[in-house]
Amino acid sequence: MSKLKIALLLGGISGEREVSLKTGSIIYDALDKNKYEITKYDPKTDIKKLVDDIEKKKIDLVFPALHGPYGEDGRLQGMLDMLNVPYVFSNCLASALAMHKVKTKIIAEAAMIDTIAYAVINKDEKFNLDIIKKEIGLPLVIKPVELGSSVGMSIAKDDNELTEAIKLGFKHDKSLMLEQFIQGRELTVAVMGKEGRGQALPVIEIKPMISEWFDFKAKYEVGGSEEVCPAKIPGVARDEIQDLAERAFNAIGCKDLARADFIWLEKENKFYFLEINTIPGMTATSLAPQAAKAAGMEFPEFLDKIIG
Repeated sequence: MSKLKIALLLGGISGEREVSLKTGSIIYDALDKNKYEITKYDPKTDIKKLVDDIEKKKIDLVFPALHGPYGEDGRLQGMLDMLNVPYVFSNCLASALAMHKVKTKIIAEAAMIDTIAYAVINKDEKFNLDIIKKEIGLPLVIKPVELGSSVGMSIAKDDNELTEAIKLGFKHDKSLMLEQFIQGRELTVAVMGKEGRGQALPVIEIKPMISEWFDFKAKYEVGGSEEVCPAKIPGVARDEIQDLAERAFNAIGCKDLARADFIWLEKENKFYFLEINTIPGMTATSLAPQAAKAAGMEFPEFLDKIIG
């Protein structure tokens, strides 16, 4: 039986390049070389070679271990659709929607999933921070609209911090989301399955250890955060958040694997949806592989299921 020829994409040109390189290397090491013939491609330097090899039928499947713009936002997926080559993870539309935090919120709200109050400001348009502060209040979470891994993200507790946070955010994106800061327990749920049929994996609680919140350092440094998997929450709460994650996955049209993030106000038993990642990280400290392991899947088996 011939091996499945996989093009593993890693690196890329987004602000999450370094995370992608780590993700791709770990995936490469874990994939079963008896099943798969794997070739690495870095879209930053190898995009022409990738297209040539696809056109020459040297590739059966593309595995994009990419994060952020030009990898996770639908652009790559659209190109692969035009080249008529199958790939893992979500399609062009779902990838684009999930990468855009505002559009994700709109879809979640339409699916009767609670989200946090927010406003959007654009670099090339006038905006009134006084109105935003009056309507939403401080503290605010400032997020680039189309970037992940907490790159360019800040929490502002006063006017000076807000000014600096906006300056930082605009270095990474032309549009920023200013979201009400809510103090609660951070929970995340990985969901696997075909489009419209997602099934939630065990819930993880995230407890940042070296930062006030789950920022880039807390996400990717060893010991940066404590991840409790399965999360120590009541069964009723577990069932509810897993249902919400599946609904978000299905409403956006995700496929194969995605991870939905929430804030839980325990006293009120209220869940607020934050965002969904269509290509979750797979580094040594990443969350989706931990959830898969808690569900009984070792990493190579987890990758086999994603590949299908």
